[in-house]
Amino acid sequence: MGPGKVFGELAILYNCTRTATVTAVTDAKIWAIDRTVFQMIMMKTGMQRHEEYYNFLKSVPLLKDLSSDNLFKLANSLEVDYFHEGEYIIVEGSRGDTFYIICRGQVRVTQSVQGHKEPQEVRMLDKGDFFGEKALLSEDVRTANVLADKGGCECLVVDRTAFNELIGNISALQNKNYGDKERGATRLMKTFDPLAGLLTWITKIKGSSSEMDNTEIARVKPIQETLAGIHLEDLDIVATLGIGGFGRVELVQLAGDKRTFALKCLKKHHIVETRQQEHIFSEKKIMIESSSPFIVKLFKTFRDKKYIYMLMEVCLGGELWTILRDKGNFDDRTTRFCTACVVEAFHYLHSRGIVYRDLKPENLLLDSKGYVKLVDFGFAKKIGFGRKTWTFCGTPEYVAPEIILNKGHDLSCDYWSLGILIFELLTGNPPFTANDPMKTYNIILKGIDIVEFPKRIPRSAANLIKRLCRDNPSERIGYQKNGLSDIKKHKWFQGFDWEGLRKQEMPTPLPPKVLGPADCSNFDSYPKDIDIPPDETSGWDEHF
Repeated sequence: MGPGKVFGELAILYNCTRTATVTAVTDAKIWAIDRTVFQMIMMKTGMQRHEEYYNFLKSVPLLKDLSSDNLFKLANSLEVDYFHEGEYIIVEGSRGDTFYIICRGQVRVTQSVQGHKEPQEVRMLDKGDFFGEKALLSEDVRTANVLADKGGCECLVVDRTAFNELIGNISALQNKNYGDKERGATRLMKTFDPLAGLLTWITKIKGSSSEMDNTEIARVKPIQETLAGIHLEDLDIVATLGIGGFGRVELVQLAGDKRTFALKCLKKHHIVETRQQEHIFSEKKIMIESSSPFIVKLFKTFRDKKYIYMLMEVCLGGELWTILRDKGNFDDRTTRFCTACVVEAFHYLHSRGIVYRDLKPENLLLDSKGYVKLVDFGFAKKIGFGRKTWTFCGTPEYVAPEIILNKGHDLSCDYWSLGILIFELLTGNPPFTANDPMKTYNIILKGIDIVEFPKRIPRSAANLIKRLCRDNPSERIGYQKNGLSDIKKHKWFQGFDWEGLRKQEMPTPLPPKVLGPADCSNFDSYPKDIDIPPDETSGWDEHF
């Protein structure tokens, strides 16, 4: 490497071990930046830019009736374009796919008029004015030229998809008189029948799940009351269900009680070393407050000098990843069922402003009936609505582009990962993968359109995957004005029994064989734990 080359870029994104050794072969002068500073700069500039766009959009009279949520998403969708003096922004007669709002400078509008050889100037537009909407509303070509005036101009740009979803049916756009007919303009707009009403995304995404919540609460409450007085020493370990760098998950049983539970044991010193304390508290709060049949329930927590413990409901059907590994890939029916369970889990979380951020087959478990449940909420976070977060986290193959680029992300990153999951379940492998994370991220940034879809993926499933994995977060299906209902109504789910799924009355395509509450045969076998971690007594977990 020589001057201008960079290295160590993976560490800028997240806490990881080095993947190569770099040695100075001559005296060298190097500029360095640490992760915290880099992420703070990206977060600060991203927030400032978004706030600037949001405040500007609020000042535009055209958008005064848009909900704050749609304004927030519109600000997310904006790109900035700069045009030099005299440069054509729009050419009359060309195809139109873009809407413009002027944020600096002026533009000149010219149009072909009967009786004149040259286009005639018809108006000047200034800061806060907009143009380009006619072709988007009517699916027609551009009806005028637009040129940057003296000193050039700067415009906020919205593409056709975001325009139609967020602002395309504003009455001020529908009813605007451009004076074309009076001038004898050679091109006239087609008629347009606008969609009635602008339904906000929050209303749709919240939906109506209170009946399901009450059923789940009724199921869980007696168990919580039974466990209220138990202590860690009351639990007997039956077997190990899983292991990882964080610790282990044990199958445990209460003395004199046939019921079993999953006990997640996390090494405290590892949590402190990786600075995951905040994530652990967030995981506990989200899981213990959640009541959904598609989310593993957390009943109680414990702690000692070496570990913190989470006592959860056990899912003896095994990990979805293990079943996928053994089968190679799932058929269309099985994939649709598993995906639908995740959609219901996301419906519950997103209606409460919680982003999950760690979807993958390893975090999906089958209960004894064969229904899929979401587990491991270490990366989940309550961000509310109309807000972003900047923490870099997730599994490389499932990370959304906006997370990689440190642009800030929100609930929409879960829809990206849902598309990746569908692809992996149908084929056995995720669409973006390489032998190291940086290469994986680079492939992700090239987009879903470069991916070759195997023939085993049905056309309707491929369409859904591509709509979930749009580069622009605001364009992803599920995140738009109709919320998750857009996913449920997609052609791939045509005829699917959503009500039967919610009530858990429909037959499952992956019925597990579970012989009893202590049967762990659907999990891999693991050796006993011989690695005893050191004590960690700093007290960060005092209220855990």
